[in-house]
Amino acid sequence: MQTYANALLVAIPIFSLLIIAEVIYGQVKGFQTLRSLDTVSSLSSGITNAVKDSLGLVFIIISYPFLLTYLAVMEIQATWLIYLLGFIAIDFAGYWSHRLNHRVNIFWNQHVIHHSSEEFNLACALRQSISNIVGIYSLFLIPAAIIGIPAKVINIIAPIHLFLQFWYHTRHVPKLGFLEYLIITPSQHRVHHAINPEYIDKNLGQIFSVWDRMFGTFQEELDDVPPVYGVLKPANTWNPIRINFQHIWRLMKDAWRTRSWRDKLRIWFMPTGWRPADVAEKYPINIIEDVYAYKKYATPASLWLIGWSWFQLLMTIALQMYMFYRFTDIGFPQLFLYAAVLFFGVYGYTTVMDRNSSGAWIELLRGTAGFAIIMATGSWFGVDELLPFASFLIGGYFLLSAIIPFLFVKFEFENAAKNLRV
Repeated sequence: MQTYANALLVAIPIFSLLIIAEVIYGQVKGFQTLRSLDTVSSLSSGITNAVKDSLGLVFIIISYPFLLTYLAVMEIQATWLIYLLGFIAIDFAGYWSHRLNHRVNIFWNQHVIHHSSEEFNLACALRQSISNIVGIYSLFLIPAAIIGIPAKVINIIAPIHLFLQFWYHTRHVPKLGFLEYLIITPSQHRVHHAINPEYIDKNLGQIFSVWDRMFGTFQEELDDVPPVYGVLKPANTWNPIRINFQHIWRLMKDAWRTRSWRDKLRIWFMPTGWRPADVAEKYPINIIEDVYAYKKYATPASLWLIGWSWFQLLMTIALQMYMFYRFTDIGFPQLFLYAAVLFFGVYGYTTVMDRNSSGAWIELLRGTAGFAIIMATGSWFGVDELLPFASFLIGGYFLLSAIIPFLFVKFEFENAAKNLRV
């Protein structure tokens, strides 16, 4: 967990610089692919995922070392060739894990957040899951375990393999010629994120494009079919924590409502989107039918609200980076308390972005809790050792977080509602 936190300390600044570069390039070219609130939502999702994964909040059914112990037919050393084989094995496992996420109801829940943005840009690459709390990924690494690829090789390659999937989430890179036959490119991944009938559930590879061609899931980006991004059951919220659990909540309600005991059990393992007939008839769900006529989710927001949302995001990133930097020093169980403050912050300010007044009350509770931690311990998890008076500044931030959202509710949300009534 400490190793992963250290990796994030390097990766997060790099990702941030690349996102800024994409914004600047979009402005220069007159083709901006980022919207403020959508981008804040995407980056906030990245925060929750990074914090959750750094804490190891997952129940591993079968670990890779366990498989290695019982399945390996030989013991091999970690040479450069073995690292290459390990990378190929992880990519093969990633393809089938990804395909499972797209094809089976219960597994779609842990992947839907990644597709929930109705834009396609580097920021949306960071929309990663916090609902993947049961780990079965190692099962897809059985070929690697049989060969005997050491666990340390897998542990080193896995985060590298994940981070390499960041760059192709962009609309600014055209088709790349012969590389289209070798690796996953931005063009191929634009197809993957699209909800056009021609593109849905295609291009499931992660680094190498050979798996899609081999197993029949490849689709080229067509010049006359511009990709439309998002999911067929729109999230209609900026709150990434809510998005993470929307699908499974629908499954739970359908399983409860159906009269068929068989359907109550099989709904979880049926193809993505399948619903019991009696429930589908009585409780219809709006699904996008004409992707070109669909209007993207947007909430009215003043420049003040947009600025406040960015301020909250940047402060949350700063607090997150400090958590990773002092990961060992903070230690458990204090790290869980720290993470809870970050999670409630994301939930609160993205709910305010949705123009939902409950976000202000969540921010009040979170701000009060953060200020109380500083008052009770005399410091924000030892930050004054690095920067004198930092706890005083952070305490001021928590007080502002507790107050400012109510001003938006009073002067922006309520006034807008009054104007609508008039």
